[in-house]
Order: sequence, then structure tokens, then C-alpha cells
Amino acid sequence: MIKLLSRIFIKDYKNYESPAVRSSYGVLCGGFGIFLNILLFIGKFLAGTLAKSVSITADAFNNLADAGSSIITLLGFRLARQKPDTKHPFGHGRIEYIAGLLVSAAIILMGFELAKSSISKIISPEPIEFSVLTAAILVCSILVKLYMVFYNKSIGKKIKSATLGATALDSCSDCIATSVVLVSSLIAHFFKINIDGYCGVLVAAFVIYSGIRALQETITPLLGQAPDREFIERIQKLIEEFPEITGIHDLIVHDYGPGRLMISLHAEMPVYEDSDIFAMHDIIDNAERLLSKELECLVTIHLDPTRSNDEKVAELKAKTVNVLHGISPELSLHDFRVVPGPTHTNLIFDVVIPFDLKLKEDEITEKLNSAVSEWDDAKYYVVASFDRPYA
Repeated sequence: MIKLLSRIFIKDYKNYESPAVRSSYGVLCGGFGIFLNILLFIGKFLAGTLAKSVSITADAFNNLADAGSSIITLLGFRLARQKPDTKHPFGHGRIEYIAGLLVSAAIILMGFELAKSSISKIISPEPIEFSVLTAAILVCSILVKLYMVFYNKSIGKKIKSATLGATALDSCSDCIATSVVLVSSLIAHFFKINIDGYCGVLVAAFVIYSGIRALQETITPLLGQAPDREFIERIQKLIEEFPEITGIHDLIVHDYGPGRLMISLHAEMPVYEDSDIFAMHDIIDNAERLLSKELECLVTIHLDPTRSNDEKVAELKAKTVNVLHGISPELSLHDFRVVPGPTHTNLIFDVVIPFDLKLKEDEITEKLNSAVSEWDDAKYYVVASFDRPYA
């Protein structure tokens, strides 16, 4: 059904990288989710009232909360499409993440409300009246929620949406919760054992767990997360189309919401005696245009000229890299320069330290200086700056 609707209502529906197409998918999934969840609420509320079951009624209100979450999802995608303005020059794309955050909070809140009503039912149990209609409604609910898991997860992966991923997780927990409710109703009917309140608590626990998982997935992009490895490899592959660029470093991907990325990086280019700075700048401009077109984002590239034929510099760099790897194989360097003087020579470079490496900057500098001081051909000092791998 969702595939048919996307073909009817979404122009260029296979262009998942397009911000407009992403937004249209988000609105479509949100609107369809509202429709299905309201139907499920009506059906389960009727079943819970007939059966006098708190777990079924609680599950019904869980679907009503899901409808509210779908409204938030829909509004989030709509608001995220707003164009940049004076106060928000990078657009409103992060509203989608905020919408996911609100959905997650609503799921957790509903879980605690379900737990309260279920505990009350444990303290004051009431007999459950089971019927074939009740069982049929619950089975249909499970099947509908399984379908919602499928289409939210599938489309969420295609358009890389944390919000739809959170919605899929919520639908999955609903499947488990409704299955538990169905089992408790069958046990009460056939074995005369009333575990309605206890199953309600179990349902609430599933809902809260689902909300916490969804919360984690939506907070991460808001805080700032490292880009996907696949995205980094695409950048590197595009840069390889310019053989004059011998390496890149200081790559940073700024995420202002899905489809609103900014990339900055340093490109290394060797300098020769007859090098033309305007020609080098032209290459950098062409690289920026290619990345902007292929990745649909803003790109800024800084030109880093490197010595091309200085054997001594190459030798000192190789020796320094060996020392650095001796300290830790995870360390790397870039922007290596040699500045000679009458009494000593400075080795100037940047060291990249992984976030999980326990070595301190002062400790690394001390070990580097200790190693280069033993070189016999001159007196060397290390002047190191330290970077973190942001990509």
C-alpha cells in the first residue's frame, strides 16, 4: 500500500537523497500512521471495554499515543522543509531530529502511565470477559503493526531518517505488547488465571524500553555524530578523480539535518618550481563543485601545498612517522614541515589522536622529543599540534 501511495503522491519517488522527496516520504508515512493508529485505538478500546481488560485498554491508549507521535513526525518533516532564513542560515533540517526526540519522550511517558494503571489492576483485579471478537481484533492489530514496522523501517533506511527508525521500533514493541495481551486473555479464558495486571506491567516495560532506544537514536545526531564510513569513502573516491591532489586531512562533516550537510577538508598538493597557484586553485574549485553536485551539500576545501622533491624532508617525515607508530599504531600525522635554524631544526606537524586513545598530548610530545634528540645528524625539536578524527 505504501509503495502504491508513494508512486501516486511523490514525484521522483526513487530519488531518496532529495530533501523534497525525503520530506514527502516523511509526511506520507506520518499521515498513514495516524490513520492506522486511530483505527487500532477504536478497535482495541472496543475490545477492552467488552472484555473489561486493563491490558487491552492500555494497549488501545498506547495506539492513540502512537497516533499523536505520527502527528509529531508529520509536522517535523513539514517544518524541516522550511527554507533558510536570517536567524537560521543553515535551514531547519534538525527539526526532524527534534520531532524524533518528542516521539521518543511521548513513548516513554505513555509507558509509565500504562505501568501505573496495570499496578492498580494487580492490587484490585477484575474478571476478564473473553470473546472471539476480542481475539480477532488483537490478531488484526498485531498484523497491522507488523506492516507498520516493515514500511517505517524500509523507508527509514532508504531516506536515512532516525525519526522513522524510532517509529519502526515503537511499532515493533507494540507487536510484542499486543501479543502479550492476547496471551493473557487466552490464559484468563481457558485456565481461569487472571494475569491481566501483570501483563499490563510487562507491556509497559516493553513500551518504556522501546522509547529509551528511540531516544538514544534521535539524541545522537542532535549532539553531533561521526559521518557514515560509506559517506567518507564516497568523498575519498571523488577526490581521487583529481590526481594532482595527493591526500586529504582535517575532514569535517557538519550535519544541519538530513540533506543539509556541509563538508570542509584540507587537500594536499605538491608544489614544483614552475607551479601555477592559479592553476592549483582551479583544481580545488573543480573538486568543490564535483563534491557539491554528487553529494548535494556545501563543500569548502583548503589548499595545503607540500614540498615535492625535498629528499631530506621526506626522510625526516618517514623517521618521524616510525617514531609516532612506535608510541601507538593508531597515531598519524599530516602537514609535516621542516624549519631549520642556526642552533636547531624544528619539525612542525599535526598529530591525529583517536578519541579512545588514553595517551595525553604532553606525553606524546615528550616521547617524540626524546626520540628525535637521539638522531645524530642535527639537533631537532618537535613542534606538534593535535587534532581529533572528526570523520
